[in-house]
Amino acid sequence: MTVTQDIVAKLWNFCNILKDDGVTYHQYVTELTYLLFLKMMKETDREKLLPEKYRWDKLMAINAEDRLEGYRTMLIQLGNSSHRLIREIFAGASTFIKHPRNLTTLMENINQLDWFEAKKEGLGDLYEGLLEKNANEKKSGAGQYFTPRVLIDVMVRLMQPKYGEIIQDPAAGTAGFLISASHYMQAEKEVFELSEAEYERFKNNTFYGMEHVQDAHRLGVMNMILHGLDGENDSAGLLYGDTLSPTGQNLPLSDVILTNPPFGSKKGGGLPTRDDFTFNTSNKQLAFLQHIYRHLKPGGRAAVVLPDNVLFEGNVGKSIRQDLMNKCNLHTILRLPTGIFYAQGVKTNVLFFTRGKTEKNNTSEVWVYDLRTNMANFGKTNTLKIADFADFEKCFGNDPHGKAKRTDQGETGRFRMFSRKYIADRDDSLDISWLRDDSQQDADSLPEPDILAKEAAEELEAALEDLNNILAELTSEVVV
Repeated sequence: MTVTQDIVAKLWNFCNILKDDGVTYHQYVTELTYLLFLKMMKETDREKLLPEKYRWDKLMAINAEDRLEGYRTMLIQLGNSSHRLIREIFAGASTFIKHPRNLTTLMENINQLDWFEAKKEGLGDLYEGLLEKNANEKKSGAGQYFTPRVLIDVMVRLMQPKYGEIIQDPAAGTAGFLISASHYMQAEKEVFELSEAEYERFKNNTFYGMEHVQDAHRLGVMNMILHGLDGENDSAGLLYGDTLSPTGQNLPLSDVILTNPPFGSKKGGGLPTRDDFTFNTSNKQLAFLQHIYRHLKPGGRAAVVLPDNVLFEGNVGKSIRQDLMNKCNLHTILRLPTGIFYAQGVKTNVLFFTRGKTEKNNTSEVWVYDLRTNMANFGKTNTLKIADFADFEKCFGNDPHGKAKRTDQGETGRFRMFSRKYIADRDDSLDISWLRDDSQQDADSLPEPDILAKEAAEELEAALEDLNNILAELTSEVVV
């Protein structure tokens, strides 16, 4: 176990200190973010961002019985900071801790960690490890904010972001894609090799993201700061806002977009409030998809995680797919295995596409890689690994625009090409599968009426699930 893994485990176990205060896992990580930020600013000699009286040592110096009250005051004052990033981390901050002794015990435990070794391995990696631990804990409910690190890194590696390019995630969560992109770029060329102007551009004008869930946003801002991406450009970095509102129109045209938009319908079933979408829909993924291909520069490339319904939904869904294939070269679809997200049954894909220089007929063929059929069940005991993507990466090739000569190696059992005409003949459905699923009952042995009944039952079940989701959101809206 590395020092980082050891500290993450210890930090996670500190949650037990707050059990008497009724703190949930997600509340605990938010609470820990406030305290860790103060401590990490001290450890990285960056406390100048904070007023002198609102720093770690000042909080520790307060009498134990009065420390909780002093901490509450500190959170309020930092939430009103003149520094944008500090203000965003502590915006609306309050503590869930009710007993002064619990705050003191938590801070003392944090103080006793091996910060010297942690700094050598990277405080950013430590914090991201904590976020991953939180996402993997079902009780925390945070899985919706966390795309598996292995998948993020594969998507980034295939898109090959470069210095000088603008990288965007319009549904940034805790900023995993943006940070992975920065790691990739720095692995290709060390930051110290850049000129001063190049470094300033990298730090201040490269990474753009937006997140509308405040807790996820504050976690993401801290994650970026700890990875050295706390630029001074107020229009860059991870912004707090709704991409599907007019605020999202301010995100720049980008060279690379990497994202995993939220699943489901817009809250209350309403439509996006921005006025630049050609097709109105309450389906958040379809709305985000429009944002993504509209915010790519000509020649810009994207890798986007989307659920199956985006591939086959009719009416406006079909129109958006047609628009996507006209404006972009949708060259590759990766059918992901189930069980890799917190909702075990959700079926997802990664769409890889490049914005064309014209508005029509940019997609001539789509290559589909099926990493779902007859794959092992992934989950907590069988996590996704880099090796699981090795064959796909080989098939994808070394061109981020999908122009590698894939036919040189021929079609494999899991990798096949489908012409634009073939897709059009299927009513522009991209939900393409050709492998026999050995885990399912052989449909050929069933009488035809039974097959039809089975298909109807599955469609009804899916429709009921969508209806329940909409009703749940409506109920939540009414309660609010």
